[in-house]
Amino acid sequence: MYVIRRRQVTRARSFHDNRLLHLELSIWRPRLVKAILMFGFALVVGRAFYLQVIDTHFLQGKGQDHYLREIETRAARGRIQDRNGELLALSTPVRAIWASTYWARQMKEEQVRQLAQLLQMDRRRLSSKLRRKRAAVELKRNVDQKTGEKISSLRLPGVYQEQEYQRQYPYGTEVAHVLGITGRDHKGLEGLELAFQEGLQGKDGSRKLIKDRRGRFVQEAAFVREAQQGGDIQLSIDMRIQHMAYSQLNKALKSSQAKAGSAIVLDSQSGEILALVNFPGFNPNDRRTLQAHRMRNRAVTDHFEPGSTLKPLVVALAIESLPNITPKTVFDTRPGKIMVDGKTISDSHPKGKLTLQEVIMHSSNVGMVKLVEPIAPRVMWKMYDKVGFGRRLQVGYPGEAAGKLRDWRSWRPLEKATMSYGHGIAVTLLQLAHAYMPFAREGETLPLSVLKREKAVASGQGVQVFRSETVQALRSMLEMAVSDDGTAPMARVEGYRVGGKTGTAYKVKGGKYVEEYVSSFVGIAPLSNPRLIVAVLIDEPGPRRYYGGDVAAPAFSAIMERALRVLAVPHDNTPVENSVQRATASRG
Repeated sequence: MYVIRRRQVTRARSFHDNRLLHLELSIWRPRLVKAILMFGFALVVGRAFYLQVIDTHFLQGKGQDHYLREIETRAARGRIQDRNGELLALSTPVRAIWASTYWARQMKEEQVRQLAQLLQMDRRRLSSKLRRKRAAVELKRNVDQKTGEKISSLRLPGVYQEQEYQRQYPYGTEVAHVLGITGRDHKGLEGLELAFQEGLQGKDGSRKLIKDRRGRFVQEAAFVREAQQGGDIQLSIDMRIQHMAYSQLNKALKSSQAKAGSAIVLDSQSGEILALVNFPGFNPNDRRTLQAHRMRNRAVTDHFEPGSTLKPLVVALAIESLPNITPKTVFDTRPGKIMVDGKTISDSHPKGKLTLQEVIMHSSNVGMVKLVEPIAPRVMWKMYDKVGFGRRLQVGYPGEAAGKLRDWRSWRPLEKATMSYGHGIAVTLLQLAHAYMPFAREGETLPLSVLKREKAVASGQGVQVFRSETVQALRSMLEMAVSDDGTAPMARVEGYRVGGKTGTAYKVKGGKYVEEYVSSFVGIAPLSNPRLIVAVLIDEPGPRRYYGGDVAAPAFSAIMERALRVLAVPHDNTPVENSVQRATASRG
């Protein structure tokens, strides 16, 4: 018994005396832990005091999230008007229908059927949308106001609406290439809708709505910011002339069995574009017709070889730069062909000896080649550059083409010869119409505008290209071109003196000329005091009638006649018959 107790005492002493089993803690450690706990508690209390007493917005915002929703309100896009105030594009209010999927699943089958009927949707497709694993789904956009009100009256759980605007184009296809279109986000995608996007686009606003426990919006709380409507713009386009140009071009394409076409009407007194039409077209109100080849603004984006329509420009240059050249200067075009750099240039209808004015009247290529022989390439290039070839006119249309005008230093004799009658150079129809402005403005050219100008541009404010005396001589030659002996007698307009020039050129595809034609006519009227410039392009007319005088000139005549009447331009007081007789006599 004594032995056992002794062993226990010995074991207890050895446990007590073992220093490894003793843990000695410093006094600062427990104090540090207490301090950290107290500091953390103070932070929690301070934060709670700050949120509940000083800054209450955070907790209030979290609470409002359960019954408030901020919805963006679309701003109305600015209107587009023609020069007379006719609405060409406007935004009408519509609604976008959305659903909160969590609450919308509580709709009864009858409610889903009613909603599908109002939205003109398949019920199964609507049910599938409502079952998607998203917080909210778009059911349908561009819903009219009346339908939106009917949906609101059903008080469907989880279904709400947003105010939007839909772009409407009252004149549809007739002015589609001028205006372009907007996208689903109400931003411009093509045409002037894109060019003037910044001015037309308003500033969106937002508002707060109160929703009940089922996610239905029951009351409007407040506006966060008001939506600001976009600015309006007024175009230079005259819809009366635009409509007639559209109609007459359509007739010309059908009668000539052409692939496409364009027409432009310019006011030579102000530089305004009064009409611009293209075929084929598209209806901006019907998105199913949106195809790339139909939406292309061909008059601005497509370039072509203008052919003989450039001859008057070169003749005017020759009269001014060559001392011995006058309208009566005779050129021997026999035998109707000429060799340049080993290539043959020929006339379609050889005429023999021709005066310079007859070279224009009969559209002689040989006469033009002989005319430009002494003209330096730099001088010829400079004139083309002055009238706007080889560069964009900066009218404002997206995708405007610059055309093709090579630097004069790279011209070979053959290229200079072909450029004298409109081959080897490419222009747009807009550039071609603009190039005839010197013949309508005493030799000067103006920048074009698609926006309305308040007044005509006074003489002397443009870029002078030719002298006034030269222009007078050219007007007489252009008038002869529409006489019975000229290339375009069908371009004449009853009661007005008209001057212009035809163009017929092969198309270039893959770098080679093909047996397809581009036919054109550009002219001015009335010649006694020019007011309008009209340019018509017929792309790939049928094989039987493809000359510019046969397919483009009649369309020019119809458009010019109606446009002059719309603008109440007085007659020249010279019947067409007398004008033709006088032009024929002047050839003496």
